[in-house]
Amino acid sequence: MKVSIGTNIKDGPWGGGNLFAVNLKTYLLNNGHEVVHDLKDDDLDIILITEPRKTSESSAFTHVQVENYLRFQNSNTLVVHRINECDERKGTNFVNKYLIEANKIADQTVFVSRWLKDLYIRQGMDQIRKTVILAGANKKIFNPDNKSVWEEGQKIKLITHHWGANKNKGFDVYKKIDDLMGTEKWKEKIEFTYVGNLPANFNFHNARYVPPLAGEKLAKEIKKNHIYITASINEPSGNHHIEGSQCGLPLMFIESGGVTEYCKDYGTSYTLQTLESKLEFVLENYSSLSSKISLYPNNSERMAEEFLDLFKNILKNKDTILNSRSLSKSTGLQTITYQIKKSLFKFLKY
Repeated sequence: MKVSIGTNIKDGPWGGGNLFAVNLKTYLLNNGHEVVHDLKDDDLDIILITEPRKTSESSAFTHVQVENYLRFQNSNTLVVHRINECDERKGTNFVNKYLIEANKIADQTVFVSRWLKDLYIRQGMDQIRKTVILAGANKKIFNPDNKSVWEEGQKIKLITHHWGANKNKGFDVYKKIDDLMGTEKWKEKIEFTYVGNLPANFNFHNARYVPPLAGEKLAKEIKKNHIYITASINEPSGNHHIEGSQCGLPLMFIESGGVTEYCKDYGTSYTLQTLESKLEFVLENYSSLSSKISLYPNNSERMAEEFLDLFKNILKNKDTILNSRSLSKSTGLQTITYQIKKSLFKFLKY
């Protein structure tokens, strides 16, 4: 099977979408499949759209380029669209409409949470061949091996990490934790580490700040702590709490977006108003919370296996899927024009 994943993979810290592409590519290659990140080859079995917005640095190709590929190069290739983004996450007003339009070219759609799937269907996306595959992190890196063990009477160490610095990541909560650390009640009870990028003019006074980390360095930092806290709202999934969970840290999370689906059985939810009482709850119930997190099921291998099963299934049903397409036929002149433009682009590039 030859799969084109539409992500320009970046080295180092770069967010959950980049890690998804890295982990899926590794799994497919290890299982004997071929992976590319462009539309040059005429024999692609699957095109996976991950970021159709051409303005995004991570986008390897857009839905328009995929449509041209189907019309002029290989109409038998199947298209899967993975959606992990929405307006609600950052307070924008153009992403959902764009992705709904881009999705019209897809034969199969994969959402990173049921919350996100329901959101798009409510906003007008059709329900045909839509499924959910939860995200996961690399368990060879993010695992509970050598993690810190909390003993009663010690300070309990909280950590979070974010690549993005949008306000919806929860900086009101992180600021409150920072403030609590300066009070008589909490200064000998908790520590807090923030790893990642910060909004402009945002500073911690008591918490420990660490610039963005990735891979083994990030996992090592997470494992120094006892509780993973996320304050993200309207997050389609979020890779940060997954990495924390896989390192064996019980979770504190806000019931918002897709985060709840990942976290609800492996920690405790809270709000800004209940933060202090939930911190007390964690101190009193840490042992039972630790037992729950040991059962955390999500990882990148499980996720990638589900994607591979999906690819195999749609290829098995290719004829039915192709017959249901509404892709317009191309004329001979259009095909010739496309091939000339493609050849000219290659010539100018080299």
